[in-house]
Amino acid sequence: MSSTSRSSAGREPSRRRPRVLGGDGVPTLATVADEAGVSRQTVSNALNNPELLRPETLVRVQSVIERLGYSPNRAARQLRTRSSHLVGLRFEPAQEGTSNALMDRFLHSLVEAASRTGHHLLLFSGDPADPLDGYEDLLRSTAVDAFVVTDTYAGTPQAGFLQDRGAPFVAFGRPWDDPRADHAWVDVDGAAGARLATEHLLDQGHRRIAWLGWERSSRISQDRRSGWEAALREAGVDPVGLGVRLTDNVDAARMAAHRVLEDATVTAFVCASDTLAVGVLHALAERRVQPGAQVGVVGFDDSAAAQVTWPGLTSVRQPLEQVAVELVRSLHRVLGHQPVEEQGRMLEPTLVVRRSSERGWKP
Repeated sequence: MSSTSRSSAGREPSRRRPRVLGGDGVPTLATVADEAGVSRQTVSNALNNPELLRPETLVRVQSVIERLGYSPNRAARQLRTRSSHLVGLRFEPAQEGTSNALMDRFLHSLVEAASRTGHHLLLFSGDPADPLDGYEDLLRSTAVDAFVVTDTYAGTPQAGFLQDRGAPFVAFGRPWDDPRADHAWVDVDGAAGARLATEHLLDQGHRRIAWLGWERSSRISQDRRSGWEAALREAGVDPVGLGVRLTDNVDAARMAAHRVLEDATVTAFVCASDTLAVGVLHALAERRVQPGAQVGVVGFDDSAAAQVTWPGLTSVRQPLEQVAVELVRSLHRVLGHQPVEEQGRMLEPTLVVRRSSERGWKP
């Protein structure tokens, strides 16, 4: 998972999407939806719950199904009708040089929430170079009832892949590239979290507050960066020249912090992850600079590293327990062929303040 979770370059609503065909060239559920001018969920209802549709809509969808010769994926149909009480989630290995910011706490919360609905979590792995590896095998074997998708950053195809096959799923992370997406998702407001961090440092008396974030291609990082920029501008501080983009690695952040600190006017950092913030703390130790008392540092995710590293890292905490509960609630309705009350839910993070950002503490 990316720190999870997680600007959108969606298509124009008036422009018809290109016809989507399966790997064998036959029409898919998405093809029918585009041709009929309805959502994928409407096509699914026409096939499985026709009583939910208005008569004219049902007739239009059925005529397109007949004209295109669409036949729902057999494995996906079995997935809907046979219950294994298992929910599949692809588990990505932790990268070296980073803090395991989210996955442990999220998985624990998801297991607990799913158990209350009679389901268990099935973790599966896949080729890191192929984001779809592992999904097809579970679809064909009907080993799970549904999926939880966690990698929703720009360019990942899991949601479209599962929708085209009519497989039930929910996503941790907003549909960055498709504002018209009609699947259920839950996400955390990263911009609000970075704004909290920046406003906290401003309240501590800092003005020139640097940003350490990931590459421009990361929508999650750009979302968080926008909160930092907005808070600085509202305080009358120009953020130009204060932002740095780098990989999510402690040593890369350490070196970047050294470069930033050559500017003596910079007295604080907001970071897109706890990994980057720990790198800043390493640079401060090498410079014999006191975190908090001299330079403020705030991370993001409130990982285990934030809680145990010296002198204690202030960090934005994502409400992962609530995310898990909301995902399971939505998934329960999806599996019951019931409408999801809110297709997308955005949750607010909080700020956990520790010594790395408190100017008044002394060792």
